[in-house]
Amino acid sequence: MGPMSRRNMLQMMGAAAFAGPLLSASRAFAAREGELNILCWEGYNSAQVLDPFRAAKSATVKAESLTNDPTMINRLRAGETAVWDLINVNNPWARKVMAPAGLIKPLPRETFEPYFDKMLPEFKAPYRWAMSDDGKDLLGMAQRFGPYSFVVNTDKISRATAEEQGWNLFNDPSLAGKYGILESDDWNVFDIFLTAGINPFVKHTDADFKAFEETAVRIFKGAKMIGDIATMNQALISGEIDLHFTGGTYSVSPARADGYPNLRAITPLKGPIDGKGGVAWIEITSTVNNPQLSPLATQFLEYVQDPEVAHTVAFAEGTFNPVAQMGNKACFDLFTKDELDAIQWDSVEEEMARSAEYDIVPDYDKALEIMLGAKRQRG
Repeated sequence: MGPMSRRNMLQMMGAAAFAGPLLSASRAFAAREGELNILCWEGYNSAQVLDPFRAAKSATVKAESLTNDPTMINRLRAGETAVWDLINVNNPWARKVMAPAGLIKPLPRETFEPYFDKMLPEFKAPYRWAMSDDGKDLLGMAQRFGPYSFVVNTDKISRATAEEQGWNLFNDPSLAGKYGILESDDWNVFDIFLTAGINPFVKHTDADFKAFEETAVRIFKGAKMIGDIATMNQALISGEIDLHFTGGTYSVSPARADGYPNLRAITPLKGPIDGKGGVAWIEITSTVNNPQLSPLATQFLEYVQDPEVAHTVAFAEGTFNPVAQMGNKACFDLFTKDELDAIQWDSVEEEMARSAEYDIVPDYDKALEIMLGAKRQRG
């Protein structure tokens, strides 16, 4: 080999400099081939869901469950996009917040859109909440869903009465001391607006907020207790309360599965959201815009589409819910009669039709501050 020219030397130095980041990225990618981090609502963090995937992939899979969408999204905003690979939140956040903020990555449509064809009819591609505003990008996958308004003991308040009265039940002074409030800030904000006869998903006037505050103070003062899902279900079973504010299939299903079909989630027949009185949630799971996204992220999204895994997700420990994959007969046939009864399958379709879909309250921070103030006044 002859003597190296200056030009050759510079070319080699440039190639080495270019290769450096590539090798670094390659090593980082390789280092994450065996790990996956999921930020989610409860269920996806269940060992029943995760352990088979861990075993099949010989992977370390960590899942953290929270109970508030804005908190999870704020974790990403604070720099945790470098931590998480998947985020599982309610339907509007991917399309309206996370995608515009660059917090999530689109999915390959050719890989994932065919899965929507096996879902229930309302989820067929292009499914609105899974798509970007311009309809070009697939932002996530749908799975669990359900109506979420309030829960009654039908031995004390009939289903027909509860559906007809709707949120006005909580305006009835005779029920003071007979109901509980499930701890869930965003949903309680929605439902206080609804009890005041106001659409929660529009910009609100001073008069709206005055009515909201009056309603919030009354509801919190009239509640016998405030607590989590287990507390509400136990109080209903023991007869300590007759109904509870905010709840649905998601919250009451464990009690129904334990043999208390008299406890039932209720969706009002009418209300102030274009005539609808209920609100329904649909979870969307998206890949985080992690600079070193684990290749297991998309593999996990495909894994939970499997009929048997989707059934496991529906009945993961904690709460039980319908899943979009029940549109696939192979998945639906896995549900027993008792499981279908636990998730109120007999009325899911009509209750979803009576519900507006979970959305973002434009002035949520102000409403939350007022609501928390009303909660403090309870003493």
